[in-house]
Formats: sequence, structure tokens, C-alpha cells
Amino acid sequence: MYIPQLPLASLKSLVSPGKVIVIFGPRRVGKTTLLKKYLEDETNYLFVSGDDIFVRDFLSSGSIEKLKDFIGGKDLLVIDEAQYIETIGLNLKLIVDHLPHVRVIATGSSTFDLASQVGEPLTGRKYSLKMYPISQMEMGQIENRPQTKAHLESRLIYGSYPEVILSKGNKARQEYLQELVSSYLLRDILAFEGMQKAQKIIDLLKLLAFQIGNEVSFKELGSQLSMSKNTIEKYLDLLEQVFVIVNVRGFSRNLRKEVTKMSRYYFCDNGIRNTLINNFNSLSMRSDQGNLWENYLVMERIKKQQYQRLWSHNFFWRTYDQKELDWVEEREGKLYGYEFKWGKKVKEPHLWREAYPEASFECITPDNYLSFIA
Repeated sequence: MYIPQLPLASLKSLVSPGKVIVIFGPRRVGKTTLLKKYLEDETNYLFVSGDDIFVRDFLSSGSIEKLKDFIGGKDLLVIDEAQYIETIGLNLKLIVDHLPHVRVIATGSSTFDLASQVGEPLTGRKYSLKMYPISQMEMGQIENRPQTKAHLESRLIYGSYPEVILSKGNKARQEYLQELVSSYLLRDILAFEGMQKAQKIIDLLKLLAFQIGNEVSFKELGSQLSMSKNTIEKYLDLLEQVFVIVNVRGFSRNLRKEVTKMSRYYFCDNGIRNTLINNFNSLSMRSDQGNLWENYLVMERIKKQQYQRLWSHNFFWRTYDQKELDWVEEREGKLYGYEFKWGKKVKEPHLWREAYPEASFECITPDNYLSFIA
């Protein structure tokens, strides 16, 4: 079963001669599926993978003649898992500069490796797309609202990876997620130089899993894990680059009492978070419904922003006397404040209205959330 992928329309509109389209996203979210779907309408293309040693030899050669021989008479080059190819950015620049009729698409499961390689060499020559686990916007194309409501608990617990959604039964979902975490997630993390302490990384992620919606102290995490503050910061940055977590910082424009230097971390998928803490209990048996709800809404909103090209700066807002909003968006000079509640709605914080009288406010609950994320 194919779930219609929203990045497909963006991909079709962006692919053009003399440009490289770079698609970033975690493993197993459907990047290869997206490429194959796009190629259904193409005939004269070359599809290769950075996993292939032969491919790596040609595409890291730095020789325009070898690159020309490799591409041959094709007018579209598609490179899956391009982060494994050394100096891929410089070689793509050679292709764009010397074969201007060739269109190029490259995918990677690590922004750290691929973005650093293609950034400067391809300045002005590339477009970037990000992919995530299946969004509710995409699921809304194949299910009705009663079905969406019925599936909400499963998505809060097991997440939205394509194979999780398509699995038959919760046991199969659990087994898939456990394999995903151990075989793919950890492999990507430990591939980085100096990242050889697997258990420390798992312990760090577990600590973050219990702090969703709360500010994170690098010093405190370091103390709990017997690691330096700088090492904690390095690990968190790399975990962002391999699409395990996202970082949201505090917002401030007016008040001296506003928290700005702290960060909150969310998991790119609820299923990954629950796998790390080995908790697949139903919502009625959990004490963290609010954490799951907040993490789910944050990531679904980020997906919506990406796929609808809603350019926004995202923050949380809190004062030192505990007045707070879970989510603040700054778009086109306007402020939008949101509070996420699994239970009853709450009123707008008086201090928020006082500090930012032109800003909007909305409380997002299970009764009204679909307009926020889809």
C-alpha cells in the first residue's frame, strides 16, 4: 500500500537542469519510495546508491571525465544515501558546472554528513527538502475523520513510521521499532567519530524522554551521566543531525523575566521515544499522556510547516514565575501562541497578552487539533 507523500509535489516542482535537490530525513521514512514514485514519470535516468563501493569510487573521483563516463547519456542522476560518498558536494558541483543539462537528486539520512559536504560547494545550486515519518496531512488523504480519531492513540504510542502504520497489530509494531532503534538509529549515531559510547547515548536519550516539555540543563544531564557539559552539547547536536530529536529554544522580546537560554527537546517520532523507555502501555495505563500529546503535536506541526512551506521560527515561552506557552511561532512579523492540553482547555496567560498584545492564542486539545496539524 502506498501512502501519498506530500514531498512528491515539491520534488516535481524543484527538479530542474543545473540544480541539485537534496532530500534529508531519517532512515526508513520513505525517501527511496519517494524517489521511485518520482521516477515513474522519467525514462532517461541513472539511479544509484552511496552504499555501492563502485558508485562511491566514481562519484568521489574529482574527475569530470570519470563523472561524464559514469552518467553517460542520462539527463537525470539520482543518488540514494549520498552521505556515504566522500567529497560528494565538490563532485556534484563539477556535474552541475560541466553537465548543465543534467538534473540531480540526492538523499541522505544524516544532515551532519551530507549538509556539511554540499553546503558551500553547491551555494546557489541546490534546493533542500526534509522528510519525516508519515504526517497526519498525508494520512488524511486515505482516511476519514472517524478513522483518524480511532488511530490517534496508536500514533501517540507507536508513532508514524510508514511500516509502523502499515503493520498488522501492536506486537509487530513493537518488534519493528525495537529493530529500528538498535539496527539503524544506533548505527547512524555511532558512525560519527568519537561517538563510541553507545550506552551513554541511550542513557542520554532516556533522560530526554522523561523531560519532554521541560527545559533541559546540560550541566544537570552531564552530572547524571558523569560527562562534561560540552560533551552533552556535542551529543545533543549530533542527535539532532541524525533526526532523533529536535531542539526548541525559549522566546523573548520584552520581559527580563522570560527564560531564553534554555532548550526543550522533542523526539522526531513518538514510537522512537517509547521504544527507548520500553513503554508501549495504553494511554489509560500511563502518566505521560500530556508528554506524548505535546511531542506529537510539535512534530506534526513541524511536518506541516515543512510540507506547506510555512516559514516560521519556533519557540516555547516561559517566565521565571512559571507562566508559559508550549509553542510560539513567529511568522511574517506576527506572533502565534499555543498551549497543548490533553484534557480541558485553558485560558490565555494574562502576562502573555500583556507583553504581546498583538499576538494570537489558541489552546490545542483532542477536540480541535486537526486544523493545527493538517
